[in-house]
Amino acid sequence: METTVEVTKVSKRFGSTVALDGLSFSVAPGQVTGFVGPNGAGKSTTMRVILGLDRPDGGEALIGGQPYAKLRHPLSQVGSLLDAGALHPSRRARNHLLWLAHSQGFSARRVDEVLEEAGLQAVARRKAGGYSLGMRQRLGIAAALLGDPPVLILDEPFNGMDPEGIVWVRGFLRSLAAQGRAVLLSSHLMSELQDTATHLVVIGRGRLVADASVAELIAAASDGRVSLRTSAR
Repeated sequence: METTVEVTKVSKRFGSTVALDGLSFSVAPGQVTGFVGPNGAGKSTTMRVILGLDRPDGGEALIGGQPYAKLRHPLSQVGSLLDAGALHPSRRARNHLLWLAHSQGFSARRVDEVLEEAGLQAVARRKAGGYSLGMRQRLGIAAALLGDPPVLILDEPFNGMDPEGIVWVRGFLRSLAAQGRAVLLSSHLMSELQDTATHLVVIGRGRLVADASVAELIAAASDGRVSLRTSAR
């Protein structure tokens, strides 16, 4: 699993709003890359560009050297979770995964495997509309894993998770990275990435703020100096 995600000088506007401003970074295999920034920083837009849901005004985003639209078997190359609520509420969880699996030629056995990995096997035949947000997050992660992909892109998967769920997500994503997968995990809270990410990409207003290992950022923040810039006179 040597697939890398590369974002190169990506720009995106929505009307007069600049969502992304020449953003560049990469997601390497074998580690969890935390994608950090305040709400509205451009994290979700970046992920949508990577997954071909939004077309950039400039630059490119590649998965294994190709744009998402050119991947022949996308679910086998990248798994994603952008919106845990994007499912039919009256469909049972297992059936939700079955139609995804059938669209890509995956077996029903694979569906049961990912349900077990996500800790949902006991409630797999319940309607997804009755799931809590945390359970929907687990179901979204299960869907992302269907094709056993080398790349995972998850947008704020900790939302709605109880403490047990947060611990599970952290350990599970670390284990996936240890298998050689490239994992991109977004959050607007640094605390959510504690004990999970080994590398951080920090953005603000669509621009890159920092791209470094967690250890490097901690060292830089521990030198005792603080810079403050203000427009006030």
